[in-house]
Amino acid sequence: MDNNNQNKIPITQEGLDEIKKDYDELVDLKRPEAVKIVAETRTIGDLTEDNEHIQAKQTLSFIDGKISELGEVIKNAEIINHGSKNPTQVNLGCRVTVEGDGHSLIYHLVGEWEADPAEMKISHQSPLGQSLLGKKVGDKVEVEAPAGKIVYTIKKID
Repeated sequence: MDNNNQNKIPITQEGLDEIKKDYDELVDLKRPEAVKIVAETRTIGDLTEDNEHIQAKQTLSFIDGKISELGEVIKNAEIINHGSKNPTQVNLGCRVTVEGDGHSLIYHLVGEWEADPAEMKISHQSPLGQSLLGKKVGDKVEVEAPAGKIVYTIKKID
């Protein structure tokens, strides 16, 4: 049974490069250091482990979990390529200029693994991301926000 597409994780090349960098840092630097600390804090002959050793083991466990998680992302990554230089509709990887509430904003529509609202990178699974997908310049989208509904007009797609 091959569910290849079901497990695919959409991501830009830049996002995948960043995840690979984080993965390598965990595997090459942070994990070996954590293993060393676990070994150094091990108490000999004492069945009751001290706090430092317990903390070191928890840190190692967290790092191993993160390595596993990032490894899955890398293995299942599907590079977002919105194809044309002049997209006519919003797809993953696009930068979308919208206007609403008297403001003009530019959002980069990305996969959930690289979403970062502070950098205006929004997930295609977010309410705004979902409402923008497939839309064209001039289309209006309505998004539920904490302050109420906001209507955006799509001005440009890059």
